Amino acid sequence: MELIDNYSEEKSYLRAKKRAKEIKGFYIHLLIFSLSTPIIVAVNLIFVPSFHWFWFSVLGWGLGLFFHWMAIFGFEKFGFTKDWESKKIKELMEEDRRKSESL
Repeated sequence: MELIDNYSEEKSYLRAKKRAKEIKGFYIHLLIFSLSTPIIVAVNLIFVPSFHWFWFSVLGWGLGLFFHWMAIFGFEKFGFTKDWESKKIKELMEEDRRKSESL
């Protein structure tokens, strides 16, 4: 029994370690975006003030950052966890069973 507990604990540790690494990666991405955006804007406004091309990079990178956030935190906030599909299948089966009982 102790072997199973050790395996389960190690498996839990590895999942937590992987999750912490993913979260750290997102925050590094956010930090680089936050530090680079003012530089990009400044370069644009200094060298080509008549055309604000910085919006393309900021919006593109911001969209990428948003999808990174969604991958790390967002889907859980909207209810799309890894076991969402199995929960939905059970819910639909239960609904189908109730309908067939009422007939």
